[in-house]
Order: sequence, then structure tokens, then C-alpha cells
Amino acid sequence: MKRRSGTNGADRKRSETAWRREARRSGVVRLKRRRTNAPSFAVLVVAGVLIGAGMGWFGPDLMQRLQSRREAVMPVSGDSLSAQFGFCHTGGGTNCVVDGDTFWFRGERVRVMDIDAPETHPPRCPEEAALGARATQRLQEMLNAGPFSLESGDRDTDRYGRALRVVTRGGQSLGEALVAEGLAREWDGARRPWC
Repeated sequence: MKRRSGTNGADRKRSETAWRREARRSGVVRLKRRRTNAPSFAVLVVAGVLIGAGMGWFGPDLMQRLQSRREAVMPVSGDSLSAQFGFCHTGGGTNCVVDGDTFWFRGERVRVMDIDAPETHPPRCPEEAALGARATQRLQEMLNAGPFSLESGDRDTDRYGRALRVVTRGGQSLGEALVAEGLAREWDGARRPWC
């Protein structure tokens, strides 16, 4: 077997160790750079600062800040009331729709005074029940669509103790919109059948 010239593995290791010893004695130290997949300390610091700033921005009052920015951009219309309305088919509640012309808002029962919607408690016929359900659904959608105003009329309450109000958004009556959609009729002071 022919032997190769040069150093073998053991000689190479010995010469590398000797070189390092000599370099340390002479004051010349050559640092070997390690490769790593971990991010550098500076990247971690920058990421921490960005996360901290993000936590300040996306904190618990984010929705309030976004709403105030939206109001700053939107033209002033005087509509300042809003809530998230559900349904309250069984009577009283807070911020819920009873039927197509009655809802609870902040603990007060409100009757939309410029319309008459089909009865749902109880309906007098299947047609009134179906139309009343659609009117109730639509009033809830309209109230949840954004800020609105409640305007008083010549009477403050009806004989059932409900606050009589015209509900408007941008100066337009939501009751008139229900009439235009065929889900209610203008209130003329008399109850007429829907059947």
C-alpha cells in the first residue's frame, strides 16, 4: 500500500493546537465566528420595542380610539346615540327590539311614534305574524347600523307609558324607511288591522 505524503489527521490536529497556543502567547487571538439560526440580540430588542408599541396601540381601548377616529372623519350629523340591539320578545330589557315599532333603549321603553307596525304579541293572523317578524328584524338592523337620534313630539308618552319618539339618522326618519319598505304604515292615530 502506497503511503500519501503530507500530514495525516493526528498531525493536522497537533499543528492546529500548536498554532492556537502560539497565537495566545503572542497576543494575536483569532476568534472563530459561530454560525447560528437564532436572531441577534439587536433584532430581539427591536422586536420587543415594536411589540411594546403595538401593545400600547392595540390595547383594551382600541375600539374606542377607532370609533373616535371614525367620528372625526365623519360629518357631524347630531346622531349621538348608539347601542347593540338584540331581541326582547318576552317583555322588558336593555337595548332590545320588541316589535316593528317598539324597543327598549337604556332601560326605557320607546315607541316609534311616526309609524304603526304589525303586532307580534299576539298577531291576529299568520300574515300579520310574518310581516311583524320582518318589521321587527328590520328595525333591529336599522338601530344597529350606526348612531341615531331620538326626537320628541307633541306628547312625551303614550297610554302604556312608552316614550314616544321619532328615530332618525342623518335627519331621516327610520320609521319612514320602514313605511317605504312596506313593513309599517304611517301612524294616523288609529289602529287598523293588518289581516
